Amino acid sequence: MTEPVHEFLHPSHWKPAVGYANGVAATGRMVFTGGIIGWNANHEFETDDFVGQVEQTLRNIVAVLACAGAGPEHLVRLTWYVTDKRAYLESLRDLGRAYRTVIGRHFPAMALVQVVALVEDRAKVEIEATAVIPA
Repeated sequence: MTEPVHEFLHPSHWKPAVGYANGVAATGRMVFTGGIIGWNANHEFETDDFVGQVEQTLRNIVAVLACAGAGPEHLVRLTWYVTDKRAYLESLRDLGRAYRTVIGRHFPAMALVQVVALVEDRAKVEIEATAVIPA
């Protein structure tokens, strides 16, 4: 696995970002995922638990990145779509634990959007990822 070549961007007079970066500058081969959800390789949901689906979604993203020779350390952006903002906010501690288990202590630029529904009715979260592999 190659080392990431990117710079986290944070204005010096801003309060620290916790669990995400405000911006990332990167150079290299770009990898984009589609919207990834928390089902297994057979397109079956193993849980309806919000945190459980997030963890599976992150594992699925790591699997897609691996197809390009990338790992979690190459992530530069994650866009989360959730059906329940409250479930997200009420699960921050457990979400952080699941995130660190799968991604580690790498926190790219992130955005979170609450949506009315996702295409798969049982899905509680969908995440798009962008990674940059150093040239």
